[in-house]
Amino acid sequence: MQTVFSGIQPSGTLTIGNYLGAIQHFIELQKESDCFFCIVDEHAITVPQDRLELRNNIRSLASLYLASGIDPEKSTLFIQSEVPAHTQLGWMLQSISYIGELERMTQFKDKSAGKEAVSSALLTYPALMAADILLYKTDIVPVGEDQKQHLELTRNLAERFNNRYNDIFTVPEVNIPKVGARIMSLQDPTKKMSKSDENEKAFISMLDEPKRIEKKIKSAVTDSEGIVKFDKEHKPGVSNLLTIYASCSGESIEALEARYEGKGYGEFKADVAKAVIDILKPIQDRYDELIDSEQLDDILDNGADKATFEANKMTRKAKKAMGLGRVKKKR
Repeated sequence: MQTVFSGIQPSGTLTIGNYLGAIQHFIELQKESDCFFCIVDEHAITVPQDRLELRNNIRSLASLYLASGIDPEKSTLFIQSEVPAHTQLGWMLQSISYIGELERMTQFKDKSAGKEAVSSALLTYPALMAADILLYKTDIVPVGEDQKQHLELTRNLAERFNNRYNDIFTVPEVNIPKVGARIMSLQDPTKKMSKSDENEKAFISMLDEPKRIEKKIKSAVTDSEGIVKFDKEHKPGVSNLLTIYASCSGESIEALEARYEGKGYGEFKADVAKAVIDILKPIQDRYDELIDSEQLDDILDNGADKATFEANKMTRKAKKAMGLGRVKKKR
């Protein structure tokens, strides 16, 4: 059975883009794979965080994972900071990472651009991300296109460690879903939908109420042609709405294009909103049951225990390979 690892930062409520681009695929992956889903709170603190808001976001994110269909009987759901092996191996991997390759990371360039000072962790966190993945003998990492560069670095670090010390790490493969892999902003369909977008009309939160969803879809940027057709280059807004609709409904984009042939954007947008509302309503209901429950705590406790057991085995191997610690003398 293949092992799958993925992590999401608790930096705000997930969007429909997170659900369609990642979590929806996790639900399928857990049926045939050994899945580790990690709430990467230590990655979140590479930029300033309000401690109370961060704690609330961690709990909210865990609830959304479960409400969306992540099954704790099939998958391991846990919080990164509750498994110390992540930072231990992260430091070891920093020691074989090069400043130049870390500075070339696109996300570091984007987040540090124009700032007088940034956290050193913003530069080095790809090594921690590599540790997250390599601790669990991960075969597959399902990610969006924006994380592909980091996954290539993870593969490089695994191979570098294996060649320099001992062949202990599985070199993971990148899995980029073909449908719904990259949901774009509703207001600027040339960039990815983000929960941190300053314009709240640009994204749909998984906890948005139906009326709010309808309003956001209605105001989504399209064009003046009035033709529902998939064309990412010339019709990015309409193409984005078609991707959302297809991912929520399970219908093909071709079938949707045929249905709205000769119809305007008004009816199309109303139906997109309905498809989004229909898929989010049961998730929101289950979320409300979980968010303040002891059941959630029990699931996260069990997940941390299982993840710690697996991660500690790999950390011990890595320490031994690097010569860390001491060899006890036989009595």
